[in-house]
Amino acid sequence: MKPRDIAIGLLACAALAACAKPGGGKVVDVYNWNDYIAPDANPNFEHATGIHVVYDNFDRNEVLETKLLAGSSGYDVVVPSSQFLGRQLKAGVFLPLDKAKIPNYSHLDPDFMRKLEALDPGNRYGIPYMWGTVGIGYNVDAIKRIFGNVDVANSLDILFKAENAAKLNDCGINILDTPSEIVPVVLNYLHEDPNSHDPATIAKAQALLAKIRPYVRSFHSSSYIDGLAGGDVCLALGWSGDVIQARNRANEANNGVHVAYAIPREGSAMWIDMLAIPQGAAHVDAAYAYINYLLDPKVMAANSDFIAYPNAIPAAKALMRPEIVDDPTIYPPADVAARLFTFSIVPPDVDRQYETLWTELKSGK
Repeated sequence: MKPRDIAIGLLACAALAACAKPGGGKVVDVYNWNDYIAPDANPNFEHATGIHVVYDNFDRNEVLETKLLAGSSGYDVVVPSSQFLGRQLKAGVFLPLDKAKIPNYSHLDPDFMRKLEALDPGNRYGIPYMWGTVGIGYNVDAIKRIFGNVDVANSLDILFKAENAAKLNDCGINILDTPSEIVPVVLNYLHEDPNSHDPATIAKAQALLAKIRPYVRSFHSSSYIDGLAGGDVCLALGWSGDVIQARNRANEANNGVHVAYAIPREGSAMWIDMLAIPQGAAHVDAAYAYINYLLDPKVMAANSDFIAYPNAIPAAKALMRPEIVDDPTIYPPADVAARLFTFSIVPPDVDRQYETLWTELKSGK
């Protein structure tokens, strides 16, 4: 899939008051998720502004959080999920946004921004980049061969019932390596409060995951894209856009692998990834230029087209490919959206319980 060419109108670096900082040069250091931007997005920004993008990747919120809480992260723009941003801003790790330096801020959906105020009052620190769901990615032919039909893939029973997971042992199961998202999804499946802070309730999720652990081949938050596309993974509890990227890669390769994505009928999680500027950023004006660039509807549309995630800019939707906008697994219809929950801020003691149970789970203890 090749994203459309982008005609980008940007404020010049000079208009943003000197993107070059003493000793820093014209550069912006960005820390973003894997497979989360169109290939030509950063080169186009560099060409338009003369600012070089140093672009690093992570695949767990916890990795980003460790860098931010340690101070002096070395980055100018970071992309935490909303519940992590909510916790991190309480620790004072982000700069409050000067929205006058982000003219494209006006394109953001006001209703969407109001929803984020529960985690970021006044929308002072974060700007939504992309959002999506946690759901079931699967190899259509493998699931049909094993279960006789693909209807079973519309329910988390396919993974969370041990007898079903056992049938998938040979073809490969992957689960996202992120306890802060997987544990709430399990609790929701168990008809518990997905954002419960009660240790006994969280232990119920741990017990269920322990039962299916023998049949899980891998815990990873990025490699499963190629695993699904290449036929090495037949079921993944993953992020919507990642699975759709896997589907598209398989289609492009014409390798006989057919990948599909389902939002579980029991409901699941909706997450939102945010753009923010850390305290101590060396190139603050360059960071504003980069964020403003990403909020350009044409740029946002091209990024959503490529990575198959929805965004919070209504004007971008009209510029996106119909097969993205009209895909109900990308933009869920109202009845499906009603079954989605969002994540709350996890306090440190609960986070420690998550990490402990996750370490034990992955080690097979």
